[in-house]
Amino acid sequence: MITISNIPARAYEYVVNGKSAIEWIMERYQVTTHKESGIRNDPNDWADEVGNPRYILDLLLSVIRVSVETVGVVEGLPGVKFL
Repeated sequence: MITISNIPARAYEYVVNGKSAIEWIMERYQVTTHKESGIRNDPNDWADEVGNPRYILDLLLSVIRVSVETVGVVEGLPGVKFL
């Protein structure tokens, strides 16, 4: 098990489809089992198959960084007045 700590709170402010980008990635890359068929979907299997077992970790770390930077950019944009 890998634990990521000290994620800046502002990283959760970047929202995609109603969820923070971090939560979106964590939801999509969970190990799941289809109830009816019993088929297990483990994204880590694919990462191992392509020879990059760090794929999901690196993706999540990138999303955290991009989220923080995007929130900073958006905060720095000038206000817009609509007529």
